[in-house]
Amino acid sequence: MSTQMSAEMKRFNNLTSEINGAYHDAALKLGLTDSAMAILYVICTAGEKCLLGDITQMTGISKQTINSALRKLEGEGLVATEAADGRKKMVRLTQAGKALANRTVLKLVAMENDIFSSWKKDDRLMYLALTQQFLCAFKEKIQEL
Repeated sequence: MSTQMSAEMKRFNNLTSEINGAYHDAALKLGLTDSAMAILYVICTAGEKCLLGDITQMTGISKQTINSALRKLEGEGLVATEAADGRKKMVRLTQAGKALANRTVLKLVAMENDIFSSWKKDDRLMYLALTQQFLCAFKEKIQEL
């Protein structure tokens, strides 16, 4: 049983893979693992701290991998975890973590902002709307599995 993939869907998948590969290359050039970069990225875009659950949700990385990477980052003095409401954990950048983020992840965020802001506003809005539409429809289809 085989379903043909349209040329457009193949191109979409290839672009998604190439974007993921570009972020992997960026992590390597910045001296970070993919997991460390993802964790720092989520924390930085949330401010200087965020819930552990938000990190796993936003990155799509397994809890086990996130916890392993967090232990390493904690051991290096880059992040600290603290209790939040109930059983939740808050992850925050330490001073050393903030310095690392400035040298790495925040440079990446600035690059993204530069690229995105170079697009016409209508193009940005259309890209966001179509991406949201695809994501919502995809999540609905996943629920049907």
